[in-house]
Order: sequence, then structure tokens, then C-alpha cells
Amino acid sequence: QVNVVESGGDLVRIGGSLRLSCAASGIRFRSYVTAWHRQAPGKQREWVTQINSDGKTAYLDSVKGRFTITRDNAKNTAYLSMNNLAPEDTGVYYCNIFHFGAEEYWGQGTQVTVSS
Repeated sequence: QVNVVESGGDLVRIGGSLRLSCAASGIRFRSYVTAWHRQAPGKQREWVTQINSDGKTAYLDSVKGRFTITRDNAKNTAYLSMNNLAPEDTGVYYCNIFHFGAEEYWGQGTQVTVSS
């Protein structure tokens, strides 16, 4: 069975930093794209960033220069490093592991709260 677990969410001050982790098991992790999505209260879930199997990355415009997605295939883990956090970054962050047009897997999410 496939298991995807996010961790690292926390309450953080404006301007602070946080690193989220996405640990996967039960799949050949290095063959999949890993993406991060987030959902603020009362809002739709939005795609934030992703990293392909070849290491190519893409970012939502509003997080470019502040967020960095990386992966460590030996550990079956992807990371989201977030800097200069703002209240607008608050939400539940979900890890999504997928092949385009094929199966996908989601974690349960980890809460990030940015406040003064």
C-alpha cells in the first residue's frame, strides 16, 4: 500500500521560515512528480509547486523566490522550504505524488499558520 505523510507544519511569525517534509512509501518515489498544494480556510485548494523526476521545478508566482522544493530520492522524501512567510501563506499544505494522466496519492496535510 501507498502511504504519504506530511510533517513540519507549525505556527510561525510573519517573516519566519519553515520546512515541510513529505515522506512516501509503497511506491518507486523517484519515478513520480511530487507537488505541494495548500488550502486556506474557506478557499479552494491551490497548487503551489512541484518537482519532476528529473529535478525540474515549477512554482506559483506568489511564492517564487521564497519557497524552494527539493527531493531526496534515497529517503523517499520531498521538502518544501519556505522563507519570509506571510499570513497569506496560512493553510493546510498537502503533498501530492503523481504521474501525469495516471495514479496520484495524497497525504493528510500539515497545518501552517503565519501570524504576528
